[in-house]
Amino acid sequence: MNLSTAILSGPGAAQRRAMAKAITLLESTRADHRAQGDALLTELLPHTGHAFRLGISGVPGVGKSTFIEALGLHLIAQGHRVAVLAIDPSSTVSGGSILGDKTRMEHLSVHPQAYIRPSPSSGTLGGVAAKTREAMLVCEAAGHDVVIVETVGVGQSETAVAGMTDMFVLLQLPNAGDDLQAIKKGVMELADLVVINKADIDRDAATRAQAQITSALRILGQHGNPEHAHHDASHWHPQVLQLSALKGEGVDAFWQAVTRFRSLQEADGRLASRRRHQALAWMWERIESGLKQAFRQDPAVRALLPQMTNEVEQGTLAASTAARRLLDALKTNGERHA
Repeated sequence: MNLSTAILSGPGAAQRRAMAKAITLLESTRADHRAQGDALLTELLPHTGHAFRLGISGVPGVGKSTFIEALGLHLIAQGHRVAVLAIDPSSTVSGGSILGDKTRMEHLSVHPQAYIRPSPSSGTLGGVAAKTREAMLVCEAAGHDVVIVETVGVGQSETAVAGMTDMFVLLQLPNAGDDLQAIKKGVMELADLVVINKADIDRDAATRAQAQITSALRILGQHGNPEHAHHDASHWHPQVLQLSALKGEGVDAFWQAVTRFRSLQEADGRLASRRRHQALAWMWERIESGLKQAFRQDPAVRALLPQMTNEVEQGTLAASTAARRLLDALKTNGERHA
């Protein structure tokens, strides 16, 4: 039984093993593995697109893993199958993931209706791994109808997940900062829903944070579209909720808000439009990555690179000049073989 057949065969141990092997294959940088991965995605693509993709971000210590476990168990109780793609910081020694997020989801990780895959960020900016989109498609083809992407969690730069999910949720802490912190641009203006987690620790602080962030979101407008009046019920407007993931308080209200968001986005065609734009962005991202790899592998570039690198490091050549010479070498070599 090949990987695609095993993934599409239905829930069970064989499917879980096939999913793990498929994602490992897609994460490989070997050229032959990349070709096999492309063929696999082509086979799986007709069976994807039916899940709801939820992005979760927040600073370290905000309780992302605890929240995702509480949400996952809540959804499974309602009959959903949940997949979690947890992006862990890469080890500086081995380059791999330290698997911390999966370890913290001790109940969800062993549930037969859940699938958790930690992946190393490998230095990729934006808090996600390079092959997270491909992994989402594998999970969808396997029948998981809710796919959650948990970012590394480093702060204001965690914006890439908003470009690959249907809804972007930002977790915040009570007493996380002053009024200005609430209106910092970055992840805040991309959030479709902001959640004040650990609200049970200090109810007053959580209420103050909720009021501050709600006010900030009104100022920012609907993702930079001030023409969407806040009282217009046909459009989704970012909201701020309080909950305690550890105690399971507010999880049901959170999912009700997500369900309403999905209904509104599907009704006016914004969800489908968002996915089309994301697919094109994914294509260009892969093109840029491929061009960079081809640049490094070009014989003329490889021959010139040590000299350029040394001169830039020694301060005898401007980095911009070195870059132009390397690009010229690539162009000349390409024309010679054209």
